Amino acid sequence: MTVSDGKRLTEAETTESSTLSLDDGDIHVCQDGPRDAPALLLIHGSASSARSWDCLVPLLTGSHRVIRIDLLGHGRSAKPAGPSYAPPDQGRRVGVALDRLGVEQAVVAGHSSGGTVAAALAEQRPDLVIALALINTGPRMDAFIASESAAVAPSQWPPTDEQIRRLASSGFSRAGYRIPQELLDEVRMMTFHTFTETMRATRDYLEQRALPERLTTLGKPLLVIFGEDDRRWRSSSAADYLKVPGAKVEMLPGLGHSPMLEDPARTAGPLLAFTAIHAARD
Repeated sequence: MTVSDGKRLTEAETTESSTLSLDDGDIHVCQDGPRDAPALLLIHGSASSARSWDCLVPLLTGSHRVIRIDLLGHGRSAKPAGPSYAPPDQGRRVGVALDRLGVEQAVVAGHSSGGTVAAALAEQRPDLVIALALINTGPRMDAFIASESAAVAPSQWPPTDEQIRRLASSGFSRAGYRIPQELLDEVRMMTFHTFTETMRATRDYLEQRALPERLTTLGKPLLVIFGEDDRRWRSSSAADYLKVPGAKVEMLPGLGHSPMLEDPARTAGPLLAFTAIHAARD
């Protein structure tokens, strides 16, 4: 593991960026908070990166070792053309990364398609994942709200800022919210292959088996946080997760598909209450 940079937050804790060399490409990792605190892993969605959690992380580090990973094909991780970008393969890489970091147990939270990666990780490594939190992750494909603005041709890649804003517009619903420039830059850093393959692989995973069915089999504690004004997934579909024994669903009125960006404090509340119950100290 090579530490590429670091920034002091307080006298007691630091933010550390590192690069892990895996068989099919380097993975970028960020860690925040006390290293001896219970581990909380945050997995971003498609066409995003660890930066999508930047506003939420400071609200979590008081009680957690917060770990963020740029999935292969995203952010500062490698973007090879050959490997699979399916949730099970992404989940396997995340598991290897946590092993390298010495994490034995973690609560895992995933946003949007990152929730499918979290579920796939829990399917493969039930010893590692002690509880799951899904943020605006659609339970099945028929809950998806199709949008013509999501189409991009290979000849249009890399897209302009305006094209990306149009692509991302359905990801936010809070009045007056403006997408940060760094998130636009993250999309432009992707290749057309990684962008389209990630979308296709997520769709295939959900079509094979709906998430509530997968999670019922796992028997892990489950929290579902959903922005009620989501324009990508029908928010009413969040009720499907109540089929999972013991699952809890928290609806956030006035917020859309990305509540951790639109209102970090309101997103952190239910997440911290959940992890306080289920987090384990390594």
